[in-house]
Amino acid sequence: MQADQSRLSPPLQLPAAGSTVPAGMLLVAFALVCVLLSARYPWLVRFPAAAELPVAAAFNMALSAFEARTESAFKLVSRLLTSPMSMVRTALQLTPWSMVVLGFVAMAWRAGGIGFAAFVGASLLYVLGIGLWEQTMNSLALVILSVPISIIIGFGIGYLAFASKRAERLTNPLLDILQTVPAFAYLLPLLLLFGFGPVVGLIASIVFAFPAMVRNTMLGLRNVPSDILEAGEMAGATGRQLFWQVRIPSARYQLLVGVNQTTMAALSMVIIASIIGGTNDIGWTVLSAMRKADFGSSILAGIVIALLAMILDRLTAGFATRAKTHRSQKDIPFRAFAALVAAGLMVMYGASTRFDQLAAWPADWIADPSESLNRGIEALVLFTRPVLDAVKTGMLFFVMLPLKIGLQKVVGPASWGFQPGIWHVVGYVALAVSAASFALLKGRDVAASAILLVAILFYVGLTGLPWPVMVAVVLALGYRLGGLRLVAISGFALGFLLLTGSWQKAMLSVYLGSLAVILSFAIGSALGVLASENETFSRLMRPVNDTMQTMPQFVLLIPVVMLFAIGDFTALIAIIFYAYVPAFRYAEAGLRQVDGRVVEAATSLGTTRLQRLVHVKLPLAIPNLMLGLNQTIVYGIGMLVIAALVGTSDLGQEVYIGLSAGNFGQGMVAGLGMAAIAMLADSFCKAWQRHYRTRIRNG
Repeated sequence: MQADQSRLSPPLQLPAAGSTVPAGMLLVAFALVCVLLSARYPWLVRFPAAAELPVAAAFNMALSAFEARTESAFKLVSRLLTSPMSMVRTALQLTPWSMVVLGFVAMAWRAGGIGFAAFVGASLLYVLGIGLWEQTMNSLALVILSVPISIIIGFGIGYLAFASKRAERLTNPLLDILQTVPAFAYLLPLLLLFGFGPVVGLIASIVFAFPAMVRNTMLGLRNVPSDILEAGEMAGATGRQLFWQVRIPSARYQLLVGVNQTTMAALSMVIIASIIGGTNDIGWTVLSAMRKADFGSSILAGIVIALLAMILDRLTAGFATRAKTHRSQKDIPFRAFAALVAAGLMVMYGASTRFDQLAAWPADWIADPSESLNRGIEALVLFTRPVLDAVKTGMLFFVMLPLKIGLQKVVGPASWGFQPGIWHVVGYVALAVSAASFALLKGRDVAASAILLVAILFYVGLTGLPWPVMVAVVLALGYRLGGLRLVAISGFALGFLLLTGSWQKAMLSVYLGSLAVILSFAIGSALGVLASENETFSRLMRPVNDTMQTMPQFVLLIPVVMLFAIGDFTALIAIIFYAYVPAFRYAEAGLRQVDGRVVEAATSLGTTRLQRLVHVKLPLAIPNLMLGLNQTIVYGIGMLVIAALVGTSDLGQEVYIGLSAGNFGQGMVAGLGMAAIAMLADSFCKAWQRHYRTRIRNG
């Protein structure tokens, strides 16, 4: 066991003249040398351009060659998809609104009961009442087409990966790439191959959504209990019968969870793809209103997107839940229910032929409160401006800019209220050395090294930190947590960023993304801890979390842009709104799952509620908290690209610029750079979890 622990946690000490020097202190010394030399050798901060590889140009050449050979095939695919898409759109537009509402309300009643049915009916009446029915139906048409295709593709690939270990080894890294490459990056090659228009949104939705179905198919088929399969074999079922009549029904719940996740991913991508589609759908309506600073209209349309997301999420989740639980005896059998709904639709169609108001929503029934909203928003912004500006300024000058460009460039009369001198620098150094010395006296070598490295980081900023320092720190930490395998992964990711010329933009992404993840994780975990201790607060937060998680990322930009204008701070707030949810849920779930017997034992020893939380529950819930951190990172990086729309200057902005300019190479390199950062963060989180579990097992 000791040998295993040594292999998983390589010692960070190197011999020197009969004593040992903590490797962390060697890293500190190396960082100081690089910082001091960077003024004389600028290439230590900016990787030499002569050493960069023309990866973007190679991507462009490869795509051009591919496009030249396959242009006719892609045009054919585009025509084949355009026809059914136009048919679905036309069908939804020509179908009387009353029939569409009745159909959705009936499905909602079946999936979630009378309360959900009332919510769906009220939501669709809202869409009709503000005059966005046509745009909503156009977006829904893309979802209706993309989801079945994604499900079929995902189920097929998931089955192959389940049936073949070789296929699984090929599938897993493909899924990792597809789920970490930013959504905008999907649009680049599709835009060049298929051109502008709704077909790009349809195909992008399929590519973005099918991985969720693949993973759930693999999980569902693999987790079927063996006793059920044995019972089928004993009944004389053939291999095909065993699969379709035993394994598939047993995996039905997990497959429907895959349908739910696929539907939400497809809707999210449909909204994002509207940026280049330029079609009359709800995503384009929001974007157009935001570009004109018409926040009233953008909020009204954003609410439509949120309602549509919640309806589709709860519909698919409701049917998945029904598949898992036994049907109540009060439920109407499915065939009788379908016949009843069909009869109701026929009656409604007959009524709509006689009453025009049931066929097309009358124009004089449409309300447009956008101007009133705009006036209210202006009043709110003016009223809260002093407080919001104070929060924004304080966060920028005291946290964000020091991390971004360093205290040496930020501190000054206009920002901190004084002109820094040599004694300020000496005091800063003395404070950092004192804190590190205290850690050393406590035997915390790693903590002491971390304190000094963080002090150096905040003095020069991430954008001014020499790249060899970042590489050395990441590789050393990778070796500490995961051995040579994690070192290799880290070296590949960092090498890609350096050799493609993405390093400076990547540091801007790391600066904004890491700060957003830290704050999201801290806020989400703190709220999750509170929810685990207070059932009332937990119930209050559930609808908030559900709304934040089902609402497409695009919509979250509206309130923060409205309140804070554009810039890094706005992007930070938008990312926090989106990324705190997994930290909250994993923290609450982890604390609630702590063994009750352990808590009772701690109670019997006379511990207070706070002591039980801090010394018993939180240490046992650390694996769940780390899973929450992992998901927070994924969510944060995913939102980072969307936040490029509000003025960031990182890799996300490079993806967006490449998309706008039709530069596949530029956008793809930036997208893969963000994927490299995400995969590196994911690898470190998982390595830390393994390291922690091993340390706990070994006492």
